[in-house]
Amino acid sequence: MIMTSHSPKKVYLSRYRRKRERRTDYRRRLRLLQSGAPRLVVRQSNRYINAQLVVYGEDGDKTAAEFSSRNLSKFGWKGDEDNVAAAFLTGLALAKVARESGFKAEMVVPDLGMHSPHKGGRVFALLMGASEGGLPVNVGEEATLDESALRMEALAKYAAELKAADQKAYAQRFSRYISRGLEPEGLPAHFDEIRKSLGA
Repeated sequence: MIMTSHSPKKVYLSRYRRKRERRTDYRRRLRLLQSGAPRLVVRQSNRYINAQLVVYGEDGDKTAAEFSSRNLSKFGWKGDEDNVAAAFLTGLALAKVARESGFKAEMVVPDLGMHSPHKGGRVFALLMGASEGGLPVNVGEEATLDESALRMEALAKYAAELKAADQKAYAQRFSRYISRGLEPEGLPAHFDEIRKSLGA
């Protein structure tokens, strides 16, 4: 009689779907929830940056306020929706929406999901805008952007130089801005105007 041995069946433990899809870090989320503070949820795509103020509840999270850079045009913004200037203004606009809704909190904690932000990036620009608008979110000095970066001064300078050197190349390179009625060399002043209109 021949004996055959069978290896035991392998058991595979399936991770949560959102973790498999790299959409939720559950350990980080647990730490955020344990703080008891509302979360400033920041998510970004190639075209827009979105922000929400989310309050935890036993019957599910509730969104107290939200804003997306795609809606900045409603406040007169004629620039792009995917750069640091737009991110800052999105944070400022979120704070404005929160004020008008009566939202109040002693502290708001950033929730960046699976994203690993880098210094000088859009995420920190948004947090700076939210803080300037009055939301109690802490932005460390090491993560802040200088005013020239927020105001897109380097781009405005380049646009002015290109306009003087090659009108055709200027018109092609900045066609989106021009079609919206904004000359890119005027970006810093335009940013200041929208920033002032969204401020407290």
